[in-house]
Amino acid sequence: MPVKIAPSILSADFARLAEAVAAAERGGADWIHVDVMDGHFVPNLTIGPPVVAALRRVTELPLDVHLMIEEPARFIEAFAEAGATTLTVHVEADPHLHRTLTRIRELGVSPGVAINPATPLSALEDALPYVDLILVMSVNPGFGGQRFIPTSTEKIARLRRTLEERHLWGVEIEVDGGIAPATAGDVAAAGASVLVAGAAVFGAGGDVGERIAELRAAARVEGDAPPR
Repeated sequence: MPVKIAPSILSADFARLAEAVAAAERGGADWIHVDVMDGHFVPNLTIGPPVVAALRRVTELPLDVHLMIEEPARFIEAFAEAGATTLTVHVEADPHLHRTLTRIRELGVSPGVAINPATPLSALEDALPYVDLILVMSVNPGFGGQRFIPTSTEKIARLRRTLEERHLWGVEIEVDGGIAPATAGDVAAAGASVLVAGAAVFGAGGDVGERIAELRAAARVEGDAPPR
């Protein structure tokens, strides 16, 4: 199946978010990726539930909300009520991960778990049966526009093999960080099914739809049908 493209609003003009999301939707985006940062878990501060609620009012696309925050369980109900489609929490940030993931699903939202570049895949072992999505960070989280960490590709491939061995066919592997036409093909071939791209979509200049099409073309692996 062709990979999904999830433009990240972190690289969009925050004064014109509705326009940026509309351009991404017209351009063929599959999801909208929303980075939530608290200035503690990562060295940056972004948005909260009111912005997610505002985005929900202007698009029907899935809102893929990535919580880069400490104590994520305190906020999952607010983000669910705001209209998140997926809520992803970091394995490094939550000592009660099973409880948090279970609660996210109870709220009618798809649960996801994220893993930082230096965290081994073994940290996810017991969480795999409880998630719909695993987000592999291919940069250190906190800021957009960073360079892709090359060792991420093998990490993605090992994760894909693990999911297949455990017959977890429906779990998405999402990759975030340094995704551009030059890196999209390798991560897709390694097994990624969702590509998050911020600077490559909103920061590259030109037409957003053209940027999305370039990413999708670069990510196409042998056997994929072109999008209709």
